[in-house]
Amino acid sequence: MDVTIRPLTPDRWDDLEAVFRAKGCSMARGCWCMYYRETGRVDPPEGVGASEDRRRRLRALASADPPAGLLAYADGVPVGWVAVAPRSQYPRLVRSPVARAVDELPVWSVVCFVVPSPYRCRGVARALLRGAIAHADAHGAAALEAYPIDKPGRGQDTFMWNGARSMFEREGFVEVARRRPERPVMRRFFGMDG
Repeated sequence: MDVTIRPLTPDRWDDLEAVFRAKGCSMARGCWCMYYRETGRVDPPEGVGASEDRRRRLRALASADPPAGLLAYADGVPVGWVAVAPRSQYPRLVRSPVARAVDELPVWSVVCFVVPSPYRCRGVARALLRGAIAHADAHGAAALEAYPIDKPGRGQDTFMWNGARSMFEREGFVEVARRRPERPVMRRFFGMDG
């Protein structure tokens, strides 16, 4: 499948909604890729209204510079999303037992992939990761950091929004920390030796 990657912009918001509302993306519709952008202390609690509030906050980020993430298209049809931004834009990573800072390097983070069921296992997530690498590098990141799943067997698609370790390895990421057996912290370095 030939996949094109584009940044989220206000005129692409309907495409993002199409991805999140597609078959197999019910988890994304609850979170709207805002989980890591929340502190967990003052954000709206789960339940009625939380999903809509997150959708509104992500929509407000459609005009952000740099963009809050990237969309994948196949033949003009939106087929995926990746949330990628400077780590400083993800407050929940600060307290995360898995993803807390490894060091003081001002990295960017890729925290979430959303690919509708009909497009999984067709290279969409890998194309999104390649787009995220190019995007972070073009914006001057020292490194792009990720928090993938590392299990011996195939994971349930619903819970693979962080991506699989093997995909990151194929794109030149190296493990820099591991705080839980199945959750490495990986980085792809730019313009320096890792």
